[in-house]
Amino acid sequence: MKDPRTIILAPIITEKSMRLKEKYNQVSFWVAPEANKIEIKKAVEKLFNVKVEKVQTMRVKGKPKGGFRNPGRTSLRKKAIVRLAEGQTIEFFETI
Repeated sequence: MKDPRTIILAPIITEKSMRLKEKYNQVSFWVAPEANKIEIKKAVEKLFNVKVEKVQTMRVKGKPKGGFRNPGRTSLRKKAIVRLAEGQTIEFFETI
């Protein structure tokens, strides 16, 4: 198994992700684009000592950046929304 810190890149802290946390006990992370759902589940369980019920993933396309002279795109990223078991929480998201 890969190192969990190379799979989970960063938490996503937005208004929408906070609503998901409060309403459905789901947390969001940016993950490595090559990671699959099983690897993400094991990485979250190992890093945060929680029980994961479900993992949903989506690929986020890069957006066009720059202007007429300097066209380019941001890189492709992958987002994972992880549903935790009833009563489980991740302390990092509780302090925000």
